[in-house]
Amino acid sequence: MKRIVLVTGAGSGVGRAAAHALLGDGDTVYLAGRRLAALEETAAGQAGRGTAIPVQADVTDPASVDALFARIAAGHGRLDVLFNNAGGNTPPTNFGDLTWDQWRSVLSVNLDGMFLCASAAFHMMRDQSPQGGRIINNGSISAHSPRPGSAPYTASKHAVTGLTKSIALDGRRFGIACGQLDIGNAATPMTTRMTEGVPQADGRMAPEPRMDVADVGRSVLFMAGMPADANVQFMTVMATHMPFIGRG
Repeated sequence: MKRIVLVTGAGSGVGRAAAHALLGDGDTVYLAGRRLAALEETAAGQAGRGTAIPVQADVTDPASVDALFARIAAGHGRLDVLFNNAGGNTPPTNFGDLTWDQWRSVLSVNLDGMFLCASAAFHMMRDQSPQGGRIINNGSISAHSPRPGSAPYTASKHAVTGLTKSIALDGRRFGIACGQLDIGNAATPMTTRMTEGVPQADGRMAPEPRMDVADVGRSVLFMAGMPADANVQFMTVMATHMPFIGRG
């Protein structure tokens, strides 16, 4: 039986690539995001055997998240996989110049939104029959090492790692696996600026290589397809030559 899957932030970038990979494997995929038109584009662009169901939702709003999961419960009565992907960022800003609004705008999506969706998925997976499921959190290379001027994003992604570990531990008794995918320089609109040059730790501006975002989709599909008794706790998928390994 194919999986019932939820992908948040499915209207573009990594979320769209993951949705297409899962749909190509025949899954039923709920596509969640704030822009319904973008979700419908994701659904229209898939060439797989699965079923795409766009649902407009705001992961930072508890009522909106509740309505999203109620829609899934009403439609299919269970959830097998959550790709907890929705996220955001601010332009590079030195820590001394950050505002409270910038901080909250990132944390509200990257951490609060991830908590709300993971919590709702955990409850559904715990209470459904058969019990269990899988939560895949979108981490980042920034969960390991910061870029200059990235305090809100880096803090949020370090926090996601702690959240992932806690969910994995608390989910064991209910058959809920939780893992994290740390992505580096996938070719999406969010990383276009990297081809023109981005700040480096030594103060230089330098372009960085990117990788095909479809490789991220394949990674999500691999993690989602693990048997119930196995879990990919952490996976890093990154552009081979991006600055990270060996500090360069």
